[in-house]
Amino acid sequence: MIRAHKETLEREIKLGVDRGFALPRLGGKALPPRVLTSIYYDTDNYRLAQAHITLRYRIEAAKGSWQLKLPRDSARLELEFSGDRRGPPESLRTLLFAHLRGHPLRPIATLRARRTGTRIGGTRRPLADVVLDSVDSLEGRRVVDRLHELEVERLAGDEKDLRRIEQVLRAAGAVDGDPRPKVFQLLGLGSTAAPDPVPPSAQPIEHIKAALRTHVQLLLTHDPGTRLGSDPEELHKMRVATRRLRAYLRAAHSLFVPEWVAQIRTETAWLGSALGPVRDLDVLLAHLREACATLRPSERRACERLLERLEAERTAARAALLQTLESDRYLLLLERLETAAQEPVVSDTIVSLMDIAGAEFKKLRRAVKVSGFDASDAKLHEIRIKGKRARYAAELAQTSVGKPAARFLLHAKAFQDLLGEHHDAAVTEQRLRTLIRSARNGMAAVALGRLIERQFERRRRVRKALPTVWRKLKKQGEATWHRSMESSGTGPEEGARGSDRS
Repeated sequence: MIRAHKETLEREIKLGVDRGFALPRLGGKALPPRVLTSIYYDTDNYRLAQAHITLRYRIEAAKGSWQLKLPRDSARLELEFSGDRRGPPESLRTLLFAHLRGHPLRPIATLRARRTGTRIGGTRRPLADVVLDSVDSLEGRRVVDRLHELEVERLAGDEKDLRRIEQVLRAAGAVDGDPRPKVFQLLGLGSTAAPDPVPPSAQPIEHIKAALRTHVQLLLTHDPGTRLGSDPEELHKMRVATRRLRAYLRAAHSLFVPEWVAQIRTETAWLGSALGPVRDLDVLLAHLREACATLRPSERRACERLLERLEAERTAARAALLQTLESDRYLLLLERLETAAQEPVVSDTIVSLMDIAGAEFKKLRRAVKVSGFDASDAKLHEIRIKGKRARYAAELAQTSVGKPAARFLLHAKAFQDLLGEHHDAAVTEQRLRTLIRSARNGMAAVALGRLIERQFERRRRVRKALPTVWRKLKKQGEATWHRSMESSGTGPEEGARGSDRS
C-alpha cells in the first residue's frame, strides 16, 4: 500500500461571494488567519486537469508539502506527502502513472490565499469549517487575477448540517459558486459541463462509443485509488469498469473489424485477470471477518489464524497487480481503449442495439430453461455470466429503447445480485474445504466446519429466491426484446426446469 502522510476525504459546498463579503455570526469559534501559497503542477496538455485531479506544493509558515486531490464520487480525496519543492516524491508519481504516461510535470500556476474562517460545533464534535478565501494568481510577485470564494467543509456533521449553514450564508449574500478547484477557475480548465447525450436515433456505433468513453473514464478515475489501496471499493469499481468495457466490446463485436476488437478484448481480459484475485480476496476476507466475529472465543482464535493466511495471500496478489499497473502493456491497453472510444475500427455489418440485447437475453433464457435452478454450482455460475452479458447489452440499448430497457435492467440487476451472492458463497465454501484439509488442530477444523455450514445456508437461501426473481426478469425481457426475438424466429420459451415452470 502506498502511504500518504495524511489522507482526508473532503466533502464541501463552494459558494461565490463579492470582495466585500463578511462572514455572518455562525455561533462557532474563529479559526486563526492563514496565508497559503500553492504552486500547481500539470503536464503541457493538462492531463491531470482533464481528469479533475489537482497536484500542488503548498507552503505555509515556511513549511511545505505535496498535496494531491483525486475525485471520489461527490467528494475529493486529499493526500498529503512530505517532500521538498524540487519535485513530487516517487510514491505520489506512482499514483499518477496512468494519467501522466511519461509526460513531464511543470508548474502551471502559483496562487496565494488569505484565509479566515469559523469552526462550527464543539471541540469534541465540530460540525463544519466555514472559510473565506481571497485568492491571488501570481506571476512572480505581480497579481494577475483574483477571486473570492466561500467553502463549507463538512467535519463530523451530516449533509443536513451543511445545508443549514449554507442557508445562513446565502441570507448574508453568498450565491452559487463554481464547483471547480480555484486553479481551474483562474486558468479556465476542467469544465464541469456534461457531454451532450447521444440521441436515441443515433447510429448504434455512437451509443457504443459513448458507453466506452464513460467506462474508460471510470477506469482511469479509480486507477489511483486502486494503487493507493486504502479503500477496497476503488479496486472494485475499476474492475467493474474493466468488465463492462470487455462486455460491451464482446456484445457489439460484429460492428468492429474482428482482428482489431479481438486484440482489445484479449488485453482487457488480461487486465481483469490481474484485478480479479485481489478483489475476490477482499470479498472473502470481508465475509469471513464478519462470520468469525460470531464464533465462540476458542473458535475465533483459529479463525483469526485463517484470516492471517488469507491476508498474506492478498498481499502477494496485490504486489502482482501493481506490477501489472506499472507495465508498458497496461499503458498500451489504455491507449487502445481510448482509441476504441473515439475512433474505433468498424466493419460494414448492420445490426441494431435491440438485436444485440435481444440475442443476449435469448441465450440467458435458453440457459435457464436447460439447466434450471437445481443445477450444479458451476451451471449456476454459467447462468450468472449470461445474465451479466444480457444486462450489459441492455445498457448499450437503453438510450434507444427507453423505459422498457430501464425496467429490464432493474430486474437484471436483482437477478445478478442473487447469483453473485451464490457464487461468493460457493467460492468461499470451496476455499474453506481446501483449508480444512490442512487444519493443524481440531479446534481449527471445528471453526472451519461452522463457516462451511453458513456458506451452504447462503446458497440454499439464494436458490430458493431465484425462481421468483427470474420470472420477473423473464417476463420483462420478453416484453422488452420481443421484436428482436420475433425477427429471429424464436418465440417465448418455457421457464427453468425444476425450480421455475412459469
